[in-house]
Amino acid sequence: MKQIKAFVHRNRVSDLIHALEASGFKRLSLFDVKGLLRALSAREQQYSVEFGDQVISEVQMELFCEDDEVTRALEVFQRVGRTGQIEAGWVYISNVEQAIAIGGVRQES
Repeated sequence: MKQIKAFVHRNRVSDLIHALEASGFKRLSLFDVKGLLRALSAREQQYSVEFGDQVISEVQMELFCEDDEVTRALEVFQRVGRTGQIEAGWVYISNVEQAIAIGGVRQES
């Protein structure tokens, strides 16, 4: 099993959710985060006193999928998450050793 974390511009999230669901991906979580992606416009940026730099509100999308589904999921993130800029966000892929349902069902990869 794999964990895919994608940091994307807020304006791409809705389309990404729909595209991932249409592709059969169900285990998706969303987190509001502050980041240093290149802003699409000056309106997207804000100065953070805490971080001492310009930041934007990004969304971290977290998806869990089987190993053989990674290529398909990555294609969706790259195709639909695209903003027209070279640096539209980042995707990170990690191994998951175990997935344990709260009800006690255990799935090992």
